[in-house]
Amino acid sequence: MIELKFKDQVVIVTGSSSGIGRACALHFGNNGAHVVVNYSSNAAAGQEVVDEIRANGGSAVLVKADVSKEDEVKFLFAETVNQFGRVDVLVSNAGLQKDAPFLEMTLEQWQKVIDVNLTGQFLTCREAAKQFIAQQQPVTETNHSELAIGKIVLMSSVHDVIPWAGHVNYAASKGGVMMFMKSISQELAPYKIRVNSVSPGAIKTPINQEVWSDPDKYQSLLHLIPYKRIGTAQDVAKAVAWLASDDSDYVNGETLYIDGGMTLYPEFADNG
Repeated sequence: MIELKFKDQVVIVTGSSSGIGRACALHFGNNGAHVVVNYSSNAAAGQEVVDEIRANGGSAVLVKADVSKEDEVKFLFAETVNQFGRVDVLVSNAGLQKDAPFLEMTLEQWQKVIDVNLTGQFLTCREAAKQFIAQQQPVTETNHSELAIGKIVLMSSVHDVIPWAGHVNYAASKGGVMMFMKSISQELAPYKIRVNSVSPGAIKTPINQEVWSDPDKYQSLLHLIPYKRIGTAQDVAKAVAWLASDDSDYVNGETLYIDGGMTLYPEFADNG
């Protein structure tokens, strides 16, 4: 008999209409969760994720919200509670890139990435933590658990530690995610709320199709990955699920790198 690790838990995955977020939503849905699939602009893609979860016997709803806007984030959580009565897990995944050389980068390009990738994490995590605390049941002799009352997993990137010229807005946002995660995990731990992050490396998603679909660019990319393969969205989804599960209950404030060794300075593999 397959164990459904998230049976009847309510999981919000932001930015889950495509890529890593989509894989996370499907994985949680296949493991018994009620999944809130969130999108900002592509309703059709979001509905496809919902339909796939339901076709596999899972439970899911679609909610539109731009994570950089406070009122829309509040609506996302209110609608989740309205539909399912609670929230158990937040996967704060929504993110984007607007690339440009630093000397040519506009304020709009800088601000948009910071607003979604960093402010969006602040807004969604704050609402999740408030909801976890609000729904906590009083501790009694028959109702007592040492497990977390809520779990948050933030989506970061290897570029929270690897500088990335030409992408300074993205790298700055992900560096900010790391310290934001550590700071709120420290602050929320006494409430028994766990906060961790995952930092993917090169992952095969639509956002970087130009690289992995070109044989020459793909081979160049492999020089940066000691494990000699590009990651999949499922690789990340499995790690996210572990951090959100009770199997990792004593893990808090950590960043898990899902990168095939990209952060191991592969240029020094032959002594530099």
